[in-house]
Amino acid sequence: MADLVMLETPPTAWFLFLFPLFLLFVLYYWFTWKTGKRQQREGRLPPSPRALPIIGHLHLLGSLPHVSLRSLARKHGPDVMLLRLGDVPALVVSSPCAAEAVLRTHDHVLASRPHSVVTDILMYGSSDVAFAPYGQGWRQARKLLTNHMLSVRKVQSFRSTVMLGVSMVMAKINEAARVGGVVDMSELLKTFTYDMAYRIVSGEFFLKEGRSKLFQDLTNDTSLLLGGFKVEEYFPTLSRVGLLKRTVRAKAERLRYRWADLLDKVIDYHENKDKSVLDNQGGNFVDILLSVQLEYSLTREQIKALLTVSKYNTFQMITNK
Repeated sequence: MADLVMLETPPTAWFLFLFPLFLLFVLYYWFTWKTGKRQQREGRLPPSPRALPIIGHLHLLGSLPHVSLRSLARKHGPDVMLLRLGDVPALVVSSPCAAEAVLRTHDHVLASRPHSVVTDILMYGSSDVAFAPYGQGWRQARKLLTNHMLSVRKVQSFRSTVMLGVSMVMAKINEAARVGGVVDMSELLKTFTYDMAYRIVSGEFFLKEGRSKLFQDLTNDTSLLLGGFKVEEYFPTLSRVGLLKRTVRAKAERLRYRWADLLDKVIDYHENKDKSVLDNQGGNFVDILLSVQLEYSLTREQIKALLTVSKYNTFQMITNK
């Protein structure tokens, strides 16, 4: 049947079909080559490896991106190098002097993260401190975190809580050793980290009614959604495709609804507590945010966004002990 179709299709028809595609392919390569040569000659862009159509340099990253980037930097740019990840240009900084220029000299220009539909939904319009664009709102959120929630005095106030958790972990290890049992250290340390984060963020609330398991599931799902490969972030034009856009938004909105349901209960619980136990210096993160809500003009959505981000900062604080 296939041979019959080939015989019935005139060669002229195949030529008229394939020649425009071939011509477009040649023109694309010629234009890309000429543009790259001109930009490098004029000094407008850093050096860059040869890119493939559509995917750019994605194929050069490999399974170990840091190793691939090191090899590419040695060949194409010891200080800075330009890669195209799909449709998105990315500047790779490899030397201390270039890193200083990016992180210190021009940090105000490069401080904002790229726009993301997912973070906009999860963080209520990026009203947190991790994904908010650089500006007055970000500075206010950062001031709140550094002065009230992650100051040296505040971190030290959690020392007894962390030490109690460490003692409980050591007791479990000693008990397992006494009876000759096996200890899953990965699971034990993960449970310890989550438990400390629960206590620091919201006190005893998460220790009741199995809420800690829900919080852990939400944390894992958020990490997968934020850290996973998202086609629309490498090919922004595809974000206009209706089906893809609706799929991405639906996943993020379902996750935000689950977070909102839990965090609303957390906030309601702390709002209904005896106000005499709220202490700006000694309370947990939820108590602190409620105590400075009027001072910083925080909405309920901003509080929920800050609590979501504070969870990640708390994990880092605990693991650096």
